[in-house]
Amino acid sequence: MNPPSLLVPPDAAASLPSGFWVGGAEDAESTELRRVAVRFGVDPVPAPRPDGYGLWLDAHGWSLHAPATQRFAPLRLDFSAGATGLRLRQAGRRQPLARAVGLKPGIALRVIDATAGLGRDGAVLAQLGCEVTMIERSPLMALLLEDGWLRTAPPAARARVRLHCADAREALVRLAAPDVVYLDPMYPHRGKSALVKKEMRVIRELVGDDPDAGELLRVALSSGARRVVVKRPRGALPLDGSPPLRQVEGPNTRYDLYGTP
Repeated sequence: MNPPSLLVPPDAAASLPSGFWVGGAEDAESTELRRVAVRFGVDPVPAPRPDGYGLWLDAHGWSLHAPATQRFAPLRLDFSAGATGLRLRQAGRRQPLARAVGLKPGIALRVIDATAGLGRDGAVLAQLGCEVTMIERSPLMALLLEDGWLRTAPPAARARVRLHCADAREALVRLAAPDVVYLDPMYPHRGKSALVKKEMRVIRELVGDDPDAGELLRVALSSGARRVVVKRPRGALPLDGSPPLRQVEGPNTRYDLYGTP
């Protein structure tokens, strides 16, 4: 994967909320701290600030902090422990995600995860043997993703992943056509009776919705990929109103399949 500095583009500060901060502990790697702070257009702070969003670097890597009013535990991506680590260890070809992308024994699919986010679905596909290109347009999320992946991903899966901080609509035009383009845009807003978990609410507030998801689907369909897979909540309308060729159902989600039947 790319060096972390490449995932903080020069215009990164333009996408951040007011009051955003970057800081580090005494044992933080000072060169990396300064590099990221400069790219985000702020001076490093000596302690996490309770009144805004920020990135904190210590000996264990980068973590995302939210304002104290959010009551949000700092988010540090770890692909070796917790629910994410368990999911990777239990990854199998009979799971809905694997069936949706069309995994077959002995074939290493080339997959572009065009809305990588926290990288969890892309990580599962890499664990199952796919060559995965993750695209994440938020510089903040891309930095967290690469940091967590390099520190904690299973070695075999780590070697199968490339990460780009870019607008996927533009990247899909430049990259070689994959076997599969995978899309997991922000889910539609839900009523108060069915709020998504706090982690995703905080991320939505920080990086925004995906109002251009329909356009991204159209670009993916013209990318030359054999199959385009769109992850949706069960019961939600198809993305952009485009009826899929078929669907793969999961416990709480479904995968809409476009392209070759």
